[in-house]
Amino acid sequence: MSRGALVAVLTLAQAGAAHGAAAQDGQWSMPSRDYAATRYSPLADINSQNAKALHPVWTFSTGVLAGHEGQPLVVGDTMYVVTPWPNVLYAFDLSREGYPLRWKYRPDVSANAIGESCCDTVNRGDFYADGEIVYNLLDGHTVAVDARSGRELWKTQVADLGSGETVTMAPLVVKDRVIVGASGGEFGIYGWIKGLDLKSGKTVWTAHNLGPDADMLVHEGTFKAPYDAGPDLGARSWANDSWRNGGAPVWGSIAYDPELDLIYYGSGNAGPYNPEQRLGDNKWAASVLARHPADGALVWAYQFTPHDNWDYDATGAMILADLTIAGRPVKALVHFDKNGFAYTLDRANGRLLVAQPFVHVTWAHSVDLTTGRPVLEPSQQTGASKGNVKGICPSLEGGVSPSSPPAYSPRTHLFYSSTNNLCMDYTASRASYLKGTPYMGVNSPYSAGPGGYLGSFMAWDAASGRKVWENKEPYPTWSGALATAGDVVFYGTLDGWFKAADARTGRVLSKFKVGSGVIGNPMTFRAPDGRQYVAVYAGFGGDWALLSGDTRSDDPTDVRAPADFLKDIARHTSQGGIIWIFGL
Repeated sequence: MSRGALVAVLTLAQAGAAHGAAAQDGQWSMPSRDYAATRYSPLADINSQNAKALHPVWTFSTGVLAGHEGQPLVVGDTMYVVTPWPNVLYAFDLSREGYPLRWKYRPDVSANAIGESCCDTVNRGDFYADGEIVYNLLDGHTVAVDARSGRELWKTQVADLGSGETVTMAPLVVKDRVIVGASGGEFGIYGWIKGLDLKSGKTVWTAHNLGPDADMLVHEGTFKAPYDAGPDLGARSWANDSWRNGGAPVWGSIAYDPELDLIYYGSGNAGPYNPEQRLGDNKWAASVLARHPADGALVWAYQFTPHDNWDYDATGAMILADLTIAGRPVKALVHFDKNGFAYTLDRANGRLLVAQPFVHVTWAHSVDLTTGRPVLEPSQQTGASKGNVKGICPSLEGGVSPSSPPAYSPRTHLFYSSTNNLCMDYTASRASYLKGTPYMGVNSPYSAGPGGYLGSFMAWDAASGRKVWENKEPYPTWSGALATAGDVVFYGTLDGWFKAADARTGRVLSKFKVGSGVIGNPMTFRAPDGRQYVAVYAGFGGDWALLSGDTRSDDPTDVRAPADFLKDIARHTSQGGIIWIFGL
């Protein structure tokens, strides 16, 4: 970004009194802290001069061994924590010594969901709104719990477990709408997003991410795709009605612009993984969609990876910031895609402004700013007829995991993100659809990308599309990011380090071994004692629970050999479930 660029975080004043207040104090009341999904805190007690003195001040074991994604919430004098399955909700009293448990809510969550979940039984967090804690259960329900008492207020079934739908995402609450979506792209679901009524839990609208206009809530005069035209784009771009089992799930984070009254979210992979069974662009899988939250009406959509050949979900965070690009102020949306490109869009209309690779990319040479489409490398296209296609970068784990939300600092004008340096070979095979069973058809072994390291944490200039600094890590980097007004950024590593770095230079200021790999998202808050603290989950899992071998000692059958590219990860971490709080 040029030094003259004017960058500002979205004002949240219109987003509700509780969240407006949170912007001024030390609370963290929604997953990304603000509707712009910046994961930025104005707290500055912990800064680049004193962060070396950070040390743990409190821990708590959740009692669950699984991937701990997401982040705690802090509202007033209470911290709220949601576990992986069985999705227990804890409330801790921050006003008393030792942060004792105020209450615990144990929902009834079907164990059948364990077998239907793709990649561990994770949960990505909860949302506070109007005295309620709202979150999703793995078996396809959304619940609302009284924030002071822990009493269940309502419980709504939103997903069909029998079809392979599970719910792992954190909801977003906008005014009186609770926005939720379902995982299940690996099961050939008909991807959707829903709006529920906050007070009753009743489903108000359902919008599919592919298929005919009527199913997608595309209305004449409301929807305008920046690079496409015509009716039923979500159906016509799928040969032989393959959209019916086309995937396009929603399991990542959602942003909201109160001025434009639009929510922004990404859709997941197209199904099956053999692209020859679904010829066409396959809209709107691997895309960003902008909708009005009240009724779900689609306003615009942009596809990052047309005819997804590589499982490049686009469900990662959409960060909203006002940028100046080429001398022109822009209401921007910034997205680090699994496909390895970082995109800067005009969030009012979806037009592409900047697209540059942030990791090693071989499947495409560039993205054409005129057409919005990638310039493909023909030798890297996949399909059952093409056999084993080698050396595709990034791997289907992504240049960044969609479950690792970046952060943005208005002080440095930089975006901060975990990355992965992985490539893959890809052999597609014909898949047969059977409801509720995997609908994939792929074998995709991974290897390290150039340089031999497997991950990094980086700072990115989204106005110019360039990397400013990078900390290379020996293993894939899978945590979310946190940026603060103290010019400190925080992230965790797969081998169990929690790190604080200088936001301007990347220099590591402090690190602490937290006992289990970090795939959760750091957050910060001001406690009733007036001090700033930083919290994070340690809990190895997610995709890595499938690839890392013997990391679960309570299971005598877990004696699997690790993946070739990750042979020694179990020397550094095991599964766990711990909340850590750090302070000065």
